Amino acid sequence: MVDYLAGQGYSALPCDGGASLRDLFASSPPDCVILDLVMPDEDGLSVLRWLRAGSDVPLIMLTSSDALADRIVGLELGADDYVAKPADLRELLARVRSVLRRHRPAVAAPPASDAAQGMLAEDSARWFGRWRLDRARRRLVDSTGDILLITGAEFGLLCAFAEHPNVILSRDKLLMLSGTDPGEVFDRAIDLRITRLRRKIEPIPGDPTVIRTVRGHGGGYQYLLSNGPNHGH
Repeated sequence: MVDYLAGQGYSALPCDGGASLRDLFASSPPDCVILDLVMPDEDGLSVLRWLRAGSDVPLIMLTSSDALADRIVGLELGADDYVAKPADLRELLARVRSVLRRHRPAVAAPPASDAAQGMLAEDSARWFGRWRLDRARRRLVDSTGDILLITGAEFGLLCAFAEHPNVILSRDKLLMLSGTDPGEVFDRAIDLRITRLRRKIEPIPGDPTVIRTVRGHGGGYQYLLSNGPNHGH
């Protein structure tokens, strides 16, 4: 994998376990992580938990072909995608490119006047519970300045909701709007990502008031537009 990705123009660095990955992050955080769930000394899910506690780096899991439960748990913990072993190197490359593309920072707009910036912020701000979506920095920020880490896949979903408030969006539509090829993920990947988001943004994840499930619309979801953290949804 290292040789193949290097041949495609990437600087690919191998790590022999969780300890060496932590050392790498301390010195030079990577732009993407490909994480095998089966490793000596420490399992990949433990490393994934550590990564998501302090980073939203794009992450692709490597799992055995029959490890559906591991894939589901990994996606729930914050992985962006997965590749089954033995991995087809062309598929791996495609998925690396896909998660990097989804995680690419937004291009900053030219500076505007103070008045124009105020109007723009008022018109375009999207609140998810107590959190405001900061598209330029790809993060959620509350009114006190606290930052909530989100993955590239979660950011793509939030942008899709922000651009279509109060509209029922099917799973396939959400995959398309969030920049994910529906053929790249299994059927319930959107459900798992919504579940992860609810744990982060909903006051009561089991009784969502920000992003709700709409029955009878092909598994559709609806973002209920709010004007701020203290307004009704």
